[in-house]
Amino acid sequence: MLNPQTVNSRGAAGTLRRELRPLLTLAGPVIVSELGWMAMGLVDTAMVGRVGAEAIGAVSIGAHAYFVCAMFGMGVLLGLDPLVSQAWGAGRHEEAHRSLAQGIYIAVALGVTLMALLWTGSPHLGVLGITPVVLPQAQAYLDVATWGLIPLLLFAAVRRYLQAMGIVRPVMFVVLAANVVNAIANWVLIFGHAGFPALGAVGSAWATTVARVFMLVAIVALLWRIDRERGGRLAATSWTPAPRLLRSVIQLGVPAAIQLTLEGGVFTAATFLAAGLAPTALAAHQISLAAASFSFMVPLAVSSAGAVRVGQCLGAAEPTWARAAGGAALMVGGTFMGFSALMFVAFPQAIFAVFTDEIAVVAVGVGLLRVAAAFQLFDGLQVVATGILRGAGDTRTSMYTSVVAYWVLGLPLGWWLCFRGGQGVIGLWFGLTSGLVFAAVTLLLAWARVARRFTAPAADGGRRLVQSGGPS
Repeated sequence: MLNPQTVNSRGAAGTLRRELRPLLTLAGPVIVSELGWMAMGLVDTAMVGRVGAEAIGAVSIGAHAYFVCAMFGMGVLLGLDPLVSQAWGAGRHEEAHRSLAQGIYIAVALGVTLMALLWTGSPHLGVLGITPVVLPQAQAYLDVATWGLIPLLLFAAVRRYLQAMGIVRPVMFVVLAANVVNAIANWVLIFGHAGFPALGAVGSAWATTVARVFMLVAIVALLWRIDRERGGRLAATSWTPAPRLLRSVIQLGVPAAIQLTLEGGVFTAATFLAAGLAPTALAAHQISLAAASFSFMVPLAVSSAGAVRVGQCLGAAEPTWARAAGGAALMVGGTFMGFSALMFVAFPQAIFAVFTDEIAVVAVGVGLLRVAAAFQLFDGLQVVATGILRGAGDTRTSMYTSVVAYWVLGLPLGWWLCFRGGQGVIGLWFGLTSGLVFAAVTLLLAWARVARRFTAPAADGGRRLVQSGGPS
């Protein structure tokens, strides 16, 4: 890296341009991974869509209920991002390895707990007012999908560890291969090929579970190979519990998990509200949400890359570059989401044609995609800001912002517009848009405040801003 004084003399614009290259080098494979991850859900929706609107609704309800718990578990593991990236940037490799071990312990403990919670709650989905024609299939989907939770969380722990060190291609290859496994399993189990019965929505749940087991096996195999090529340092690391690191992962990860769950949970809650409407409205909601979520994967990947770059720069005592990394991530994420908004406005019918040919569903969905276009930029900026704040060790600001943006403002307003204002599912989406706008503005201001605090390197040679019990 260049000396910070030399960088400052060239101006902020030059610094930002120079940071774009390492950011995009890291973000490229992560973007492919996130799009591949989302593609599994889109393939599920598209293939189940050939069964009918009720099956789409069942997968929507079951998958959203599942992901409320899964997002919390994966959110806790986000605590590995600042710990591993800052340790790696500072050359403390043993600490990075031991952090992975603590992440694995947390993944198993959370997996067992959350699986029990899902299976306990599945019989009670009916209290949410889900239409009777959808409810049985949704419960069956959830019961099967739950089996894949522990493999998913273990995969997430290894993924966070690798990405925080800047190793991103193995994750990309695993996710792409898992898409092939998922598509084949869907074809076999949804429609009943190769001697298997046609299971419909439940077949999609089994396919997803198989794909997640594959992901875990593949990423562990690649991790073992990478470690052997590097001299077996991970294998030589002590795998005994380290209370300080465990506490750091939890204290950083729990606010991130709450934020992630609150943000994802508000869309789950919106789906449950839409489930009380006609099946066509629920199907349009699910397809529109799938399309918006697909575009969201790009800034989500940029957010992860930005968190790694900010953390590594701070660990390497380069706060000027940490500031530039955050600015570059915001620019890339915002630019892409502006382009995505244009696509939603220009080609809504083409997007819906991928999933369904039911005219009534498409008619509702076109309007929803136009609302989605309105919030694309804000959605991208808020998730990137969340990531770069996490890289600096701040996971609490995003948590508090999510409470207000989504649960105090967005969802109540959406509910009122939908059911009292007479706007239906469109009104629900207008409410969610207001929450995303509030979150984006608040988190951008928070990042500006944090970035101003980046000063000279600390006396110990590192600029670690890990908070909430992390190393100081």
